[in-house]
Amino acid sequence: MPAFRVGADRAGARRHLDDGAPVGPGLPPQHQKRRLDALHRRRARDEVLAARSDQRVELQQAGGRLAVQDRQPRHASRVQARRDAADGQGRALYDGGLAAVGHRARRVISLDGKTGELIWAHSYREGNRAAIAPRQLSGRGVSYWTDGKGDERILYVTTGYRLIELNAKNGAMVPTFGENGVVDLKKGAVFGKGQPIDLETGEIGLHATPTVIKDVVIVGSSFKEGMTVVTHNNTKGLVRAFDVKTGKLLWTFNTIPRPGELGNDTWEGDSWAANGNTGIWNQITVDEDLGLVYLPVETPTSDYYGGHRPGNNLFAESLVCLDLKTGQRKWHYQFVHHPLWNFDMSSAPILADITVGGRAIKAVAVPSKQAWLYVFDRVTGQPVWPIEERPVPQTDVPGEKTSPTQPHPPDKLRYARNVFNVPDDLVDFTPELRAAAIERTKQYRWATTPFNPPMLGDVKGLLGAITVGTATNWPGGGFDPETHILYAPAGNTPGVRSLVATPPKFSDIRYITGVAGRPIVEVWGPGDCCAADSGFKTRADLPATPGARPPGAPAAPPPPAEEGGGGLNIQGIPIVKPPYGMLAAIDLDRGEVLFQVPHGDTPDNIRNNPALKGLNIPKTGQAGTSGVGLVVTKTLVVMGDPQITTTPEHPRGAMLRAYDKKTGQQVGAVLMPAIQSGTPMTYMVDGKQYLMVAVSGGNYSGEYIAYSLPN
Repeated sequence: MPAFRVGADRAGARRHLDDGAPVGPGLPPQHQKRRLDALHRRRARDEVLAARSDQRVELQQAGGRLAVQDRQPRHASRVQARRDAADGQGRALYDGGLAAVGHRARRVISLDGKTGELIWAHSYREGNRAAIAPRQLSGRGVSYWTDGKGDERILYVTTGYRLIELNAKNGAMVPTFGENGVVDLKKGAVFGKGQPIDLETGEIGLHATPTVIKDVVIVGSSFKEGMTVVTHNNTKGLVRAFDVKTGKLLWTFNTIPRPGELGNDTWEGDSWAANGNTGIWNQITVDEDLGLVYLPVETPTSDYYGGHRPGNNLFAESLVCLDLKTGQRKWHYQFVHHPLWNFDMSSAPILADITVGGRAIKAVAVPSKQAWLYVFDRVTGQPVWPIEERPVPQTDVPGEKTSPTQPHPPDKLRYARNVFNVPDDLVDFTPELRAAAIERTKQYRWATTPFNPPMLGDVKGLLGAITVGTATNWPGGGFDPETHILYAPAGNTPGVRSLVATPPKFSDIRYITGVAGRPIVEVWGPGDCCAADSGFKTRADLPATPGARPPGAPAAPPPPAEEGGGGLNIQGIPIVKPPYGMLAAIDLDRGEVLFQVPHGDTPDNIRNNPALKGLNIPKTGQAGTSGVGLVVTKTLVVMGDPQITTTPEHPRGAMLRAYDKKTGQQVGAVLMPAIQSGTPMTYMVDGKQYLMVAVSGGNYSGEYIAYSLPN
């Protein structure tokens, strides 16, 4: 049972002391060691869900709950807090006995790490500016800074895009930072050729934590998703560094290069001036010793059509390395030229010191949506294993011009399905399902490449182009610095991309996601997908100001697979063979996959499907695994389920699972009341270890649950 539970609505944390946010100078050695472990999302402690490599941890029922051996994690205390949301994308921050978490409305609370007792709480009211902001999710956490002499501070970004600094001991705003503890991040954001956005209605935000390193705090930018954006001339992405003590701006890096800046010529026809987005919505990684910053850059407007932005469009979908002191570019690598597949960099870059062919390499590794692991020398930017430019299929969408080639890492670094082979990859539980799957593929254009370009879909012809789904999404993978093995969650099902002509007053983009002959599906609400952030009831209500929007309206159902919403299925069963979700392990010294194991129980809709009645279906893993975070310990990889299931082995719920990190064999599991929605973290208080994870989903309000073992 849990040690304690804390209500947490859409709480989030990822870049913090136990998850890679470097802390300030003057720290004792144990803090520096913890920071280095955090850079890899790896912890050395193993008291919780302990296991030896030569011993299987047996699960047994105890008191109505699953226990690890005969030592059941116990419930020590519970702290109630407001729980008005169901998507807690959280990971806590821990230092000095405190666990601080961020909530959906970016409220921050400080807790006693042992009992869960509330110490202080903070909220910054922003009114309409927050109500109309993009990315109205949790900030996914808070960051920490200290001078090592007693000055301790918490930093986070509000829904309305303000950088706030708090006294870590009492939650008070730090008056010497910015203007009474606040830096207005909308100041300096622009669209077009440099026009300032409106400070209330201009579209820009961030649902990631600031990156704190030495006396510098680095902040990215994000926008609503690009499937049905209002205008391609949206706010432009940027990255800025500030003095962590004063809030003074230190440098700015433009992800859409201006005239005279490197990469501007990759926006042909001066299209740089008429396009936006290209932000950094994910976590930013820093190598403190090298003084280098690694930026995972997203897609420009829009995700699947780029006729209004001819060229390769640097620095979209690129890993960009900057100098920490100056913000000057050191090197970059573009993963996708002229992005059209929403293959934005969804995983934070991982620092990995490895040995290849007897040569020590300071590397940076990036799991990806397209199921390749990209590995570079983090000093020079050279790929550790050659990446080839190969010809790819070309578009037939009017006005679009695709790149003739795309980068292809070696096949040995493919850790999930990223090509679609017919009929070999199709579901084969029964001959009837296989035959139906083959027939279904005739409605689509398919190719054995992740770069099958989007096409115009029509109910009278082909519905869309089949391509890779999402292998690894936020929050990414983890690395073991002792074994040099990287672990990544991986989705393993395909997706479909289809375009349709844009209806009047809907958007100034020529084509949007959809299928001719079907109604346009708009998705509203405060989420972070499918233009879900827009609050207009109809496109006719759109104002002329880029990014300006009224408060959000109710959410609509997700669109069909052909319109960007989910994967293909036959009678409710994915069109491809399982596994549908996996844990993958990649040896970075050898550059090859060690194992791929299904993650999660077979979903209820498959286990109970009438078409499979009487069949013994092996463990399939779960779709949605692409967005499950993990933590690596001395012997284990710990990650939770992305779906709720009911099985003969456990009541309705989701499992927090522990795998032997050498073999991938599951060695333990603990029942959770809802799916894991944030990355696990672990900390020690008074010699006792706790493992904390955020859970939420459906009608279940977000919570942080801390697990421990009995004394």
